[in-house]
Amino acid sequence: MTDRIEKLQEFLKGTPGDCFLNHALALEYVKIGDEESARRYFERNLNSDKSYVATYYHLGKLLERIGEQTTAISIYEKGMEQAKAAKDMHSYSELQAAYEDLVD
Repeated sequence: MTDRIEKLQEFLKGTPGDCFLNHALALEYVKIGDEESARRYFERNLNSDKSYVATYYHLGKLLERIGEQTTAISIYEKGMEQAKAAKDMHSYSELQAAYEDLVD
């Protein structure tokens, strides 16, 4: 386990629902190839705050890598809805591009 992961886990003890910290920790797990842990933290984010748009893209990409294309498509669709509701067109277009790559 890396120092960054340990530090993020320590921070999360005080604020377990912090979406930024959960997202950062998930990305650290992605970097070391621990997709199961990464997925757990991405999903924790979506369960606690469906409007945290950044998680949808990264969770979708993780799902693609592990062969869960149908679930990835669903995540991208939900992410596009949230991005549109937040008027976050940059995230919307990233999610849309990832979605279109899978469904085409």
